[in-house]
Amino acid sequence: MTRFASVYPLVTARAVARPFTYEVPEEVGVGSIVEVRFGNARRRGVVTELDVVPPEGVKTSSVERVAETLPAALVELALWLADYYGSTPARALALVAPYNAKRRGERRAVTEASALAAEAAPASLSDTQQHALARIVSLLDEGGGNVLLWGATGSGKTEVYIRACEAAIARGRGAIVLVPEIALTPQTLGRFRARFGDGVAVLHSALSEAERRDERERIASGEAPVVVGARSAVFAPMPSLGVVCIDEEHDPSYKQESDPRYDARTVAAKRAALEGAVAVFGSATPRPESWERLERLELGGRIAAPLPTVKIVDLRKQAGYPLSAPLLAELGGIAERGGKAILLLNRRGVAPAVHCRACGETRRCPFCDVALTLHGAGSTVGDARDSSLRCHHCGRVETLGETCPACGSAELARIGAGTQKLERALAKQLPELEVMRLDADAVENASDLRDVLERFARARRAVLVGTQMVAKGHHFPGVELAAVVDADSGLGIPDFRAEERTFQLLTQLAGRSGRDAPGRVLVQTFQPDARAVTFAARHDVRGFLDGELDRRRALGYPPYRHLVRIVVSGPSPDDAQQALQELKAGLGDAELLGPAPLLRLRGKHRAQLVGKTDRPRALAMRAAQLLAAAAVPMRRAGLAAVVDVDPQSL
Repeated sequence: MTRFASVYPLVTARAVARPFTYEVPEEVGVGSIVEVRFGNARRRGVVTELDVVPPEGVKTSSVERVAETLPAALVELALWLADYYGSTPARALALVAPYNAKRRGERRAVTEASALAAEAAPASLSDTQQHALARIVSLLDEGGGNVLLWGATGSGKTEVYIRACEAAIARGRGAIVLVPEIALTPQTLGRFRARFGDGVAVLHSALSEAERRDERERIASGEAPVVVGARSAVFAPMPSLGVVCIDEEHDPSYKQESDPRYDARTVAAKRAALEGAVAVFGSATPRPESWERLERLELGGRIAAPLPTVKIVDLRKQAGYPLSAPLLAELGGIAERGGKAILLLNRRGVAPAVHCRACGETRRCPFCDVALTLHGAGSTVGDARDSSLRCHHCGRVETLGETCPACGSAELARIGAGTQKLERALAKQLPELEVMRLDADAVENASDLRDVLERFARARRAVLVGTQMVAKGHHFPGVELAAVVDADSGLGIPDFRAEERTFQLLTQLAGRSGRDAPGRVLVQTFQPDARAVTFAARHDVRGFLDGELDRRRALGYPPYRHLVRIVVSGPSPDDAQQALQELKAGLGDAELLGPAPLLRLRGKHRAQLVGKTDRPRALAMRAAQLLAAAAVPMRRAGLAAVVDVDPQSL
């Protein structure tokens, strides 16, 4: 008997964003990845439904080959994702069915090359760890659920993740452990490999196609029942998921910024619901959304040592920047007696801007409404050459030159400080300290990252300088000082999450200090009375979140309502805003803010419309329908539109 199935060809065009009917062999099931003839080309496709009736008068084709098979739950997850985030099924299915390169030679041991050495397992769990683990295991046996695992840095969240994974494996199921960035993968991977050996696979965007294929094969076969990775690891082809742990769940890096614009945290909760698994959201500084909505499992304070004392340094009363007198004194003590320090400055380069003292001109990117950032020429510590001005948005590079291009004056001022300037200042004033830098300029690949982390772990007198990468989950022995060089850089951002992000960054960095010995934290700021700074100095997570929730409840922001952001870009500001005005008129009585202009990026003028709603899927779907109907005239006008559900920045 001839059998027919619905197949979504994996193509990006919205014009063909629908299933097509193909004749399939008996062994094909929902989730089969097949090769089909589509138009004049051979395409990969995913089977989403079996035993369908072919349309009348249409001659169907047969699938040419069955390449592999996905768990049916992943197909359902992808179709839900496309619907919720306003993408196409084919684009969402491509996330769960990435292209697998053909094998050439032997498998590479990806996890061995990526993992860092791990600390020994604890002899026993604390009472709060035992309680949290018991609750997670009970949910696993009862059909799943979502919990927030909240505790200070060093309170033992990772050990609870590991024990939860062991419980899932004991029940014949698998586990996924998500970290927000690739930078966190080596340490997390080392801890899990120490307990699960070769049963751990790793998935992230820095893998080659061949490495990704090998790891996916190990996961699908059951050879690797534990998966550690960044955002995309939530789509691991695990036959039966039992637990998914989302570490540092507050981190915005879990949001994908290209279509499909999914949030891995939301997707993890949905996948857990589909498979009867438990989603464990862990953080020392949870999102207000998680704090309000999820069952809390509290671990309390640190196990091995008390939280470090925090000293606020008022930069209004200090002459030195980026190194104030109190910070220099603390670092001088480390240079004398040995030890380690971590310094956070969330700006790359030498200086955020170059300004002419004579005519007032600031060197700006001609394609983006931002100042060009000054970068040094060399990557070695102490190299004081300034050579290039770079745009951190479009990538444009210009030479600095010796004079102002507008007036010819040689009076050029370097405004502010970045990680390279801080690195130079340390090398000049404290030459006894080994200085290492961790930011996107210093670390270009996984090997560079591993080298920096291992060097810092081995060092006796060292300072690790970096952007927010240094505050995210790293655990190094002997770190007695953590310092925020400029706590104000995030407070001025026009986003309702600005205070939340600043509080999280300060608290997370404080957590890198004093985990195995008494620690100290210095916070340099021009706003010592800022709410985020004062709560972080007291380690008062509960107080900060309670106040933040009161504010958001009054303003109608998440978690009390959802946001849907629509951005239109084009050659002129008027066209972008006009398109959004017309869109706004078609969205009915939804509560909409804007349209409002945004910074020009990559030569495109932009404007946005933000909707507050209790029904984000309905609003996003209506916006997508209106934009689809206007696609032809918008394309002629050079306009492009993006619909983003639950955006993480505005």
